[in-house]
Amino acid sequence: MELEQICQGAKAASHTLATLGTNEKNQALIAVADALIAASADIIAANEKDLENGRNNHMPEGLLDRLMLNEARIAQIAEGLQQVAALDDPIGEVLSMKKRPNGLMIGKKRVPLGVVGMIYEARPNVTVDAFGLCFKTGNAVILKGGSDAIYSNIAIVSVIQKTLEQLGIPEEAASLIEDTSRDTATAFMKMNQYVDVLIPRGGAGLIRAVVNQATIPVIETGTGNCHIFVDESADFDMAVNIILNAKTQRIGVCNACESLVIHEKIVDAFMPKLTEALQKKNVEVHADERSFAAAEADAALNKELIKPAVEEDWGREYLDYTISAKTVTSVDEAITHINRYNTGHSEAIITENYTNAQKFLDEVDAACVYVNASTRFSDGFEFGFGAEIGISTQKLHARGPMGLEALTSTKYIIYGNGQVRP
Repeated sequence: MELEQICQGAKAASHTLATLGTNEKNQALIAVADALIAASADIIAANEKDLENGRNNHMPEGLLDRLMLNEARIAQIAEGLQQVAALDDPIGEVLSMKKRPNGLMIGKKRVPLGVVGMIYEARPNVTVDAFGLCFKTGNAVILKGGSDAIYSNIAIVSVIQKTLEQLGIPEEAASLIEDTSRDTATAFMKMNQYVDVLIPRGGAGLIRAVVNQATIPVIETGTGNCHIFVDESADFDMAVNIILNAKTQRIGVCNACESLVIHEKIVDAFMPKLTEALQKKNVEVHADERSFAAAEADAALNKELIKPAVEEDWGREYLDYTISAKTVTSVDEAITHINRYNTGHSEAIITENYTNAQKFLDEVDAACVYVNASTRFSDGFEFGFGAEIGISTQKLHARGPMGLEALTSTKYIIYGNGQVRP
């Protein structure tokens, strides 16, 4: 199908979706969840084609993991739809209603955005998450996934569309652009007569291209150079556990920890303990001079997994079993370093000092700021949204994990009884 036809179909569908009742939307979401589980074998078979292509193209391990689907992951994706169905429907919510001196009643209520365009890379879970959140909020979604996940996305969208069609709902509620060429992606970014907002999810290059080329309003979802600052009062066991989780639970995600900042007063005692734990997971540490010396002092460590850091390490999103380590003299220096090199995503402090914790929360400029917890919780599912459309690192319209409310706009509703303006 031609790109403009897809966009026209989505625009037409959006008008129907805006009128669907909450029960009708919820029943459809649950039906799609059940259909995805029933079609797991077909979806996994399609996904294996993408994985095979990825291996042949030497895709990094972290990206292969992000691409991979199995029964457990499909069940989790389906559970996300079920959770979205269980959430309150924001559409139609009246946020305010005030009476003016002339008798006019002026209110504001939530409405759908209309048509949401998604441009994303090798993340087939985004296909379902985007559909679920957009559908619940009465939006049509046009999906432009990358070539790395094309077979997976075709299989998933086919299930979604067949289920919607069986329920008498326009299948254009979720449309997939199967042409994965850059020319088509560029043309899609300029379809502002049909598409109301564009949301990119992927690496820095993709996001930069969308921001620079789109004529459609963009909600920027950023890359994740996420830091953990280990303060001088930190509990060492807690810090090690949190860092291991944030770095190694899934290496190919944007909320994984990529950078460590360590207070100089504890670096000699803490660095060998941390490095020993990281090496059990085969994590390579790129350390500044001070933390490098502290790690090197432990003769039992594998020196091949400890390397001197260079300037490029401080701002790098590795998406791999690699992490940087920077030593600082104070919480103020830690905050300055983090605000210079972070991507506005998720930052954490490990501390037993209340004052330092509050200072970190107040002064670190990021969408999500943690005290004594893993950055891996920056996620719509973990925040109770059921799923997320992305994690916004910009400050207009939405910031952080974006759930249902982030996919709505508002309009004013005015009740009168014959008023005219004098």
